[in-house]
Amino acid sequence: KDCCICCDSLKNVSSFPADDDESCEDNPNRVIKLHKCSHVFHYNCLLAMYNSGKKEGSIQCPSCKYIYGIKYGDCPSGSMSYEILNNCSLSGYPDCGVIKITYDIKNGIQESFHPNPGKQYTATGFPRYGYLPHNLDGLKILQLLKKAWFRRLTFTIGTSVTTGRANVVVWNEIHHKTEMDNKSGHGYPDPEYLNNVTKELTFHGVVEKDDNELEYND
Repeated sequence: KDCCICCDSLKNVSSFPADDDESCEDNPNRVIKLHKCSHVFHYNCLLAMYNSGKKEGSIQCPSCKYIYGIKYGDCPSGSMSYEILNNCSLSGYPDCGVIKITYDIKNGIQESFHPNPGKQYTATGFPRYGYLPHNLDGLKILQLLKKAWFRRLTFTIGTSVTTGRANVVVWNEIHHKTEMDNKSGHGYPDPEYLNNVTKELTFHGVVEKDDNELEYND
């Protein structure tokens, strides 16, 4: 069996050097099994992968992408709010109202955990909106989106796909329906949207109930 980080056999010594952990120095062949997904890696390989990242207290299995710990992003400070619109409905959900989510972020200066610390970032197009059906499934997604916002995962600072400008606030791979209709392809109807956004949230480690539930309070 191979370690998918170094692509070498688990029977061989990891190509990554040992750290100061005595147990690792005494046993350079040490392997570690992740307790939920059961994938196995060289200890030194997994440690090197963690140390090369943001070191924010979580690690993502390189085989199945399961996240251990709580993943935090680098979304700039701002606000998230929502309201219920009972006098309208979304196409595909005629029997319920609409949840309207509002995100607001202002221009600012990048901090140490951002791509270019000390440089200005631009928050273009804010406030931004997202729409969900006001039903049981929509309310569940709303709670997950609130958790994602709390963990700073909703937006990041990068290059705009639309304009090509760098150092701007962009969506962070958690897609939102930004219009109620579908004039520009970002609205309803879309019968697969709730399932798809749930998968995207899961990819970021945002699930309905997890081992660290106490760190988030609605």
